[in-house]
Amino acid sequence: MVGTGSASAAAGPTLAMVAREAGVSVPTASKVVNGRKDVAPETRRRVTEALNRLGYVRRSRFEAAGPPRLVDLVLESLDGPGSGPVLRGVAEAAHEAGLEVVVSAVPDGTASGRAEHAWLDRAAARGSCGVLFHLPGLSPSQHSWLTRRRLPYVLIDPAHQPPPGVVSVGAADGQGAVTATEHLLALGHERIAVLAGRPGTVHGDARVAGYRSALAAAGVRQHAEYVRHAGPDGTGARLCTLELLDLPEPPTAVFACSDRMALGIHEALAERGLRAPDDLSVVGFGDLPEARWAVPALTTVHRPLAEMATTALRLLVRLTRGERLAGTRTELPTRLVPRTSTATRPGPGR
Repeated sequence: MVGTGSASAAAGPTLAMVAREAGVSVPTASKVVNGRKDVAPETRRRVTEALNRLGYVRRSRFEAAGPPRLVDLVLESLDGPGSGPVLRGVAEAAHEAGLEVVVSAVPDGTASGRAEHAWLDRAAARGSCGVLFHLPGLSPSQHSWLTRRRLPYVLIDPAHQPPPGVVSVGAADGQGAVTATEHLLALGHERIAVLAGRPGTVHGDARVAGYRSALAAAGVRQHAEYVRHAGPDGTGARLCTLELLDLPEPPTAVFACSDRMALGIHEALAERGLRAPDDLSVVGFGDLPEARWAVPALTTVHRPLAEMATTALRLLVRLTRGERLAGTRTELPTRLVPRTSTATRPGPGR
């Protein structure tokens, strides 16, 4: 479960009781609770065991008097394609809540060992009320660390399924894929291929499932050779597109499960002296800025990343106040953005 602050200091064991149980002073127990490093390992062990035995629940710093009121936002990369919208959404919600945000990116080399907790230790040491993560996922060890510290956290658009009880905010990717495929069907396309990322991610699996669902609902035959998997960038998509074009019965449209894949399709078409939408209609997913700048401009599915981040911050505030949430997964709707990379199905002979 996600750790939350108690609604009242009287609702459970006090810090003084923990200190007495561990045989230390209240300030020393407070240092352990708040993740301070200036505590001897043996003392930290005794206090931690006392915390667990007594079931102490850390009081939320949102309930504590006086500034600073901090939350941490941890990104996979400061210059990633989704970082800008996430930063904007968190900043807007934090301003509304009167909070300060500390932004950091996960450094290289933190996948295992002691280093994977170093940035979490720093968040606890500076007194953060909670943490927002915009990462593909956290390791089991990191989830365990957060739970033991009773530090509230929310995942923004995780690529991997989080453990039960962990709060996350994402998009309705499956429905977005249905909308994208229905758009192509409405233009008269029936030979529709899909380019997806590697199987096993929340996003990719939902989008392929939505594609299949839309074809099945329309009574359109699904071709096994039209389902291709590639890496997240345009290189693999380019190669898959060339393979699709070489089929005896090539598709007339392709649904790409990311905008970067869709741009890789554009590259493959240019390599063959072809272009969208005259020779192949193309739909992307994500609505990155590059989608508007592409030639032709890319029809795509908009994912509300900024709104996801805003929602995540608001949920985090509720967690720190000890509120119970109706569910752990929140999905925001997607929408189709029609542009010029899709058109009616080419006539016979194409």
